[in-house]
Amino acid sequence: MSQLPPDPPPSWRKPAGIFLILALIGIWAAGVVALSPWVGSWPILVQSVFYLIAGIVWILPLKPLLRWMELGRWRG
Repeated sequence: MSQLPPDPPPSWRKPAGIFLILALIGIWAAGVVALSPWVGSWPILVQSVFYLIAGIVWILPLKPLLRWMELGRWRG
């Protein structure tokens, strides 16, 4: 029987990263909601495009954040 190497100690980066992701989502959602009085006066198709883009753009900062959580550095 071969023995498996011991598990590495847990990293503090993962819980911190999860907190940062939740904070990012909350801040982004609050920003979009703050714009809703103006966006609500736009034509419905323009609103749809705005909310579609706003619903996708928040994902962009996740790649470096997830890399930092896993590897401990921001760039590959």
